[in-house]
Amino acid sequence: MPIKILMPALSPTMKEGNLVKWVKTEGDRVHAGDVLAEIETDKATMEVEAVDEGRLGKIIVPEGSEAVAVNSVIAILLEEDEEDSALDEVLRSLQETSGTQSHSLTPLPKEEISLSQPISEQTPEISKNMPELPLSQQARPSKRILASPLARRIALEKGLDLEYIQGSGPYGRIIRADVLNQSPQRAAFSSSPSYPTRKEGLPAFEVVKLTNMRKVIAQRLTQSKQNVPHFYLSLRCHIDKLLELRQDINSTYPDNKLSVNDMIVRASALALRDVPDANVAWGDDHIKRYQTSDISFAVALKDGLITPVVRNAHLKSLLEIAQETRDLIQRAREGKLKPEEFQGGTMSVSNLGMFGIEDFCAIVNPPQACILAVGAGQKKPVVKEDTISIATVMCVTLSVDHRAIDGAVAAAYLKTFKDYIETPIRLLL
Repeated sequence: MPIKILMPALSPTMKEGNLVKWVKTEGDRVHAGDVLAEIETDKATMEVEAVDEGRLGKIIVPEGSEAVAVNSVIAILLEEDEEDSALDEVLRSLQETSGTQSHSLTPLPKEEISLSQPISEQTPEISKNMPELPLSQQARPSKRILASPLARRIALEKGLDLEYIQGSGPYGRIIRADVLNQSPQRAAFSSSPSYPTRKEGLPAFEVVKLTNMRKVIAQRLTQSKQNVPHFYLSLRCHIDKLLELRQDINSTYPDNKLSVNDMIVRASALALRDVPDANVAWGDDHIKRYQTSDISFAVALKDGLITPVVRNAHLKSLLEIAQETRDLIQRAREGKLKPEEFQGGTMSVSNLGMFGIEDFCAIVNPPQACILAVGAGQKKPVVKEDTISIATVMCVTLSVDHRAIDGAVAAAYLKTFKDYIETPIRLLL
């Protein structure tokens, strides 16, 4: 009996995703564990593996399709020795099912596959009253171009005119692969003037379509700012001893380079262990106190950011943390993190020091109750024992959910963190 392949939920909050690419094609043999397709979620692009064995009989949702609902049918798998005719009944049931998510089975409206009428034929009473334009300015009759949203976005980014691209999808629909195979010589905007045209004196702009990741970031951070009562605590850490320890470790272990951020992750985790009342989350009618220090750290991506998690960071050495963060960062930028690798941290670290930012305030990432914003180390004059000297100073700001953590607890946490940073030998114990 044919097996329906459904759009998987790759994270607990996933409602829909983009079907980026089919790895298998219709007619291919499929074994359990084979990669069938690549699915883009709000956080990453993941490979979907087959659970059953057989032959890929029919692809329902073409690659390049966006906003495909979870649990909708994306393909049909034929079992061993099953004929193609076995697909007929399944395809009929899909067509008859109300609200089906099928992209290739539902016939497109007639106007979608035919030339639209010129405006003058549709609305003669309007065209008669309009002034005659020179031929060079008259709009030419154009046909409705069938293209997936992803194909339109890529064409816009590459400056390609969809009118000159032959679609290979259902009913001649232009899909992602068609656009990627085009030469940039067919740029849609090659004849644009040097300066963008302004309308009504307003600045020229282009509309950039939101990615799933940017939509989720906007939604979550808006909810955080609106619903989480933030307060902020800042202090400055002297990090010269920390930098010296880092240099000694890196010269001793040149194959496992340690970053300042790795040491901050370790210090953050140890401070949570020492101040357990800060290692909590708000739960409406209760407070959840975590038993482990799982530190999320922000990684900037092209379309937004992601927060991989170092689990049990209080139990790991600096070198173990350095090795793990390097691996997580690389796979985050390749879009290959698994959901469990970027979900479930107990607090977050956001470090903008590498950009020269001295201090800033970050937004709490619910359900976590605090996030540490880390600035750049700067040489500054400081007073030590009534004497002015030069020290490398790093500003850190803790953003806190006041529902779960009070000011005294947050201050105790930040002081403990500073003690680890300014006495870095403790990070090795």
